[in-house]
Amino acid sequence: MIVVRGTWAQISKNLWLAGALLPLAAMIFGFELLPIIGMLIDSFRADDGNVWTLGQYITALKNPYYLVAIKNSLLISLLSSFIAIVAAAFVAYFITRLKPKSQEAVLTYVNLTANFAGVPLAFAYIIMLGNSGLFTILFQRWGLNIFSEFDLYSWSGLVLVYVYFQLPLAILLLYPIYFEIKEQWREAAHLLGASDMQFWLQVGLPVIMPGLVGTFSILFANAMGAYATAYALVGGNYNLLSVRIGALISGDVYARPHLASALAMLLALSLIAAMLTNEYMMRRVRRDLK
Repeated sequence: MIVVRGTWAQISKNLWLAGALLPLAAMIFGFELLPIIGMLIDSFRADDGNVWTLGQYITALKNPYYLVAIKNSLLISLLSSFIAIVAAAFVAYFITRLKPKSQEAVLTYVNLTANFAGVPLAFAYIIMLGNSGLFTILFQRWGLNIFSEFDLYSWSGLVLVYVYFQLPLAILLLYPIYFEIKEQWREAAHLLGASDMQFWLQVGLPVIMPGLVGTFSILFANAMGAYATAYALVGGNYNLLSVRIGALISGDVYARPHLASALAMLLALSLIAAMLTNEYMMRRVRRDLK
């Protein structure tokens, strides 16, 4: 009888948990899985929607226009992620050396800037560094040609804006990994005659390397999927994958939603690859720390 009661109690608990998770499951299915399934199906249809074909993927992978969009997105994502993670590695370390109250203040500011992206960020850069931006005009009146050769609406401008919203995210992700480096390790290394450079090359860097690689994969995925900031800044004047997908759906010339679905699936595959890399590196971190 005790076993029966225990079994019934466990079943009731499981049913209650399953019922509690139903709204979440319905939201995931309705707002994430169904759109992905629909997009996958559409990517295998011809433009008229009646013929099943691989033509959309062939167009996406052979048309030079879309290949340039994929290449530009990959390059800007890799470059901005690399710059952000290198800068964040130093900034996050120096934050850990601050006093606790100072750390909280700096992290609060970093958290705020991490959420400042999209159209507001692009607008802020336009009014500060655009052709008629505040700092552009101010430095011109002062006779300083700091931004005379800088074009916000170009490759360099996009990289600058991407680094801005990548850097705070990288700092927040890298900040905790430095606490895995024990102070006793540093003291032992110094007692054995190792310099600070030798300690970081042989002890510190191997410990934080999985975290660096995992963070880099997240930054790469974040940059690849960015749309609002790039579109608000350059519109359709710069060929990026996310912008091309949006143009094919909205129909700036004529709508090709099935081709847009194929490009979106290619973008999704790159994001999945980045997330799998992140998961693999995090598993390595957890295994090494055991």
